[in-house]
Amino acid sequence: MTADSASIDLTHHFLIAMPTLEDSLFARSVVYMCEHNSSGAMGLIINKPTELTLAQLFSKLDLPLHRTDLFDSPVLHGGPLQPERGFVLHEPMAIPVSENEQAPLYASTMKVKEGLELTTSRDVLEALSGGGGPRQVMMTLGYASWGEGQLESELAENAWLTVQADLATVFDVPLAQRYDHALELLGLKAWMLSSEAGHA
Repeated sequence: MTADSASIDLTHHFLIAMPTLEDSLFARSVVYMCEHNSSGAMGLIINKPTELTLAQLFSKLDLPLHRTDLFDSPVLHGGPLQPERGFVLHEPMAIPVSENEQAPLYASTMKVKEGLELTTSRDVLEALSGGGGPRQVMMTLGYASWGEGQLESELAENAWLTVQADLATVFDVPLAQRYDHALELLGLKAWMLSSEAGHA
């Protein structure tokens, strides 16, 4: 990977908001990057809960939720775009179609490198409702997106730190601890960043 920002691929990385980023939704946010290429970037905020649990959301969708392990899981604010739409980040659920090829199990699934999948079709919700579906799952309403060169500009302005994502932060670490946990992946503590604030 070269220093040329156009060559940076932050797919399966975390963006960690710097203290100078004061937007109400993105302040102290951790964003899991699902896609990043020359055309732009797309990700999900993984540490900002809505007021809904998965059980409540499924009830609104007239789907019983038979996955008791997910009842109290929070639905997250994934970002400012399409906040009425659900995005399910989950472990891979592909089905083999040949010896060397697999197809997504659900109708509308994007495969994120490093193994995760992002599904937006209702069939994954129906699978969870019936007591099946992915074991590891995180659901957001909305997503975050950057146009061509936009994220690179924000990185150049030191709005974000970046680090390789780890699945424990996405699925296991309590929401309130995810910002600090993501910083620890870089060997940092939040107080170390405070000196960066106020230099705008």
